[in-house]
Amino acid sequence: MAQSKKMNAAGFAKLVKELDSVGELILTKQNEKQSVMDDFEKEKVRYSKGKISEDTLASSAKKVNVELARLDKGIREAIVKVGKISVLSKEFAGRQAPKILKASVSGLKWTNNPARKSTAKKVVKKVKDLHHKHGTKASKTTLAKEKVLDRKFNKKKK
Repeated sequence: MAQSKKMNAAGFAKLVKELDSVGELILTKQNEKQSVMDDFEKEKVRYSKGKISEDTLASSAKKVNVELARLDKGIREAIVKVGKISVLSKEFAGRQAPKILKASVSGLKWTNNPARKSTAKKVVKKVKDLHHKHGTKASKTTLAKEKVLDRKFNKKKK
């Protein structure tokens, strides 16, 4: 009895869960960054009111810059991780491509995609026919390209 492909739901759910957690990590880092920026703005207001010195504000600015750089780096790393996970998800889903079946009186039969094979054959034949019909001589590079195509076609055929 023929069976269709079944997606590994647990495996895909794991990828989605990981993607969601990295997305939440990005949001958390962005919130942290906003908090650091808000705190620095408050210190700037305190400086303008004369409650802290300029040296204290300068020292705070250095610390804030280091913290902002650390958070930016974390966000970029998380974005890269999201990209990798999404590629894995796409590959996982791509492996779920349906198998081609044909139903007949004798039952179900697996088939290949004949359209792909016939197109490659037609392209090679067209190139060869052009040279033979018009009576032109092919250059060495054209002949070399034809040989490469012939080898590729013969490999696919086997």
